[in-house]
Amino acid sequence: MRPNGAGAGVTNCNTGVAGLDYVLGGGLPEGRVYLTEGEPGSGKTTLALQFLYEGAAQGEVGLYLGLSETVEELNDVVASHGWAPPPFQVLELHPSDDSLSPDSQYTIFHPSEVELGATTKRIIEAIETNKPRRVVLDSLSEMRLLAQSPFRFRRQIIALKHYLAQHGCTALFLDDRAPSTTESPVHTLTHGVISMEHYAADFGTERRRLRISKLRGQEFVGGYHDFNIVRGGIEVFPRLVPPARPAEVPAEPLASGIAQLDTLLGGGIEYGTSTLFVGPTGSGKSSVAAHFAMGAIATGHRAAVFTFDETVETFVIRCTGLGLKVKEAIEDGSLFVLQVDPATLSPGEFACRVTGEVDNGARVVVIDSLNGYLTAMVREHALVAQLHELLTHNNQMGAMTLLVMAQAGILGPAMTSPVDASYLADNVLLFRYFEAFGSVHKALSVLKRRRGGHETSIRRLTMDARGIGVGEPLLEFRGVLTGVPEYGGSAGTLEGQGR
Repeated sequence: MRPNGAGAGVTNCNTGVAGLDYVLGGGLPEGRVYLTEGEPGSGKTTLALQFLYEGAAQGEVGLYLGLSETVEELNDVVASHGWAPPPFQVLELHPSDDSLSPDSQYTIFHPSEVELGATTKRIIEAIETNKPRRVVLDSLSEMRLLAQSPFRFRRQIIALKHYLAQHGCTALFLDDRAPSTTESPVHTLTHGVISMEHYAADFGTERRRLRISKLRGQEFVGGYHDFNIVRGGIEVFPRLVPPARPAEVPAEPLASGIAQLDTLLGGGIEYGTSTLFVGPTGSGKSSVAAHFAMGAIATGHRAAVFTFDETVETFVIRCTGLGLKVKEAIEDGSLFVLQVDPATLSPGEFACRVTGEVDNGARVVVIDSLNGYLTAMVREHALVAQLHELLTHNNQMGAMTLLVMAQAGILGPAMTSPVDASYLADNVLLFRYFEAFGSVHKALSVLKRRRGGHETSIRRLTMDARGIGVGEPLLEFRGVLTGVPEYGGSAGTLEGQGR
């Protein structure tokens, strides 16, 4: 579902997490009770604290009711994020030994009931005294222990829900949920449910994700959304949703500045398209992609390069050796280069980094390489689907996406790719090695161009201090793409074919 805001007459309150507010469709409708559930350590308390801090920033009174954590433990969490001391009331609720006996348990909030349990009485007194607009109850696990029966627990939650609604409170109930636990009965009682998960990847840091299991009367972005817990709180990276209206795209294609390469491409590469550069390692894919990025900068646009396989320093040295002034472009802000660590960066965070650069004006995005992107995907079967969403978003925004993918193998026909992404790309450039006259050479050809014609010839590719060179079509060779060509001409040399 697309975020579309709350229903008529309902005001939303921000959670303090911008990405989550977007997922929720503009925040949480006020005056309702919400369940935030997850395993221990999934980030529930951190989210709840951000919710209260945001309310304090808006001038709203907040109340934290702690049954599972002491004030000292809560202050440790606050200090770990570098936050100021809580600007809201913190009430530590620890039942006495007597309160754990069945005879002392009365889950009664209405005046007509006989007696209030000590814990529930303190909750009501705190709400009456502080008159909060935002309330956090941490956690329902302890409430279950106090209730000592599902019936009494459910009755208690219903009474508390109505009590909070009568006092105009927006409340978060935190609840632990083990992976094997089925849906809690609290799901049916609350206005919305935020489910938080974390799991260990086979390698690297653990991954976190959340989804909105339920939100009454308001559209939201469904599905799973990656998030991180960093110093300063939770960062949510919403699942990509293509923009409703495509951006205006320049009619003229982007020329590389290399005449023969532009001829091979039928004039260049159009904005709002995706292009796959595929071939063995070292065949020139990254260098040609960088050339297009610098070509966009030369026309007044920004470009962004996300490199999985080399450091930023190596990227700068390599491009400088080809005559590309990438260092100056990085310094003046026209080129953004980020080294991506697939062991620490989740796919959702990576997608948000890419789209963030596009939203910031980047018109050429280089992802180098898809092999590294595949490594970042904990669940590899979702790679193509997530890549499709990313490319669709960039295309709709009028940005050009250049994808670099290395194939296994060097020479010969037995070249394999880690994933078939060619059908997603609007254009496909094939890079190959071939052996001729005792030397290994590079060749380049265009296999696909959706928006126009292109040459079907194969040209030699050279790279040296003078830059990238593309030669005339290799008309006197057969089998160049196999890596073992046959020469049918009269001259036994390729000199002069590179530029």
